[in-house]
Amino acid sequence: MYFLALQAETYGKAGQREEGLTVLAEALTAVEETGMHLYEPELYRLKGEFLLALAPENHAEPEACFRQALLAARQQSAKSLELRAVMSLSRLYHQQGKKEEAHRMLAEIYGWFTEGFDTVDLQQAKALLQVAS
Repeated sequence: MYFLALQAETYGKAGQREEGLTVLAEALTAVEETGMHLYEPELYRLKGEFLLALAPENHAEPEACFRQALLAARQQSAKSLELRAVMSLSRLYHQQGKKEEAHRMLAEIYGWFTEGFDTVDLQQAKALLQVAS
């Protein structure tokens, strides 16, 4: 699943989000068939990001994907993947004018971390917290 996620992410970076969504659908089907849920949170998060990029006015489906990513990450106690899902959901809430909720969610998970503040994800979370406040 990891390599399919990387392939989908590459498609996304190349602006080929439809192709990325096709790869993500394949990966999510494989997750269900194999029961290997390890990278499932990131698959749903990417799906939400691609859907949002393709139809910025449609927030319902991307939000559902971000929430599914968040749930899957929490079930696995995967804090880094949870952080990524919360950042995506927080950015969406910020766009919707739900700045207070976006900040609250992100501040809560950011507060869990005690090290690794030089990583890209935590640097992005810090910057997003400053924007969301």
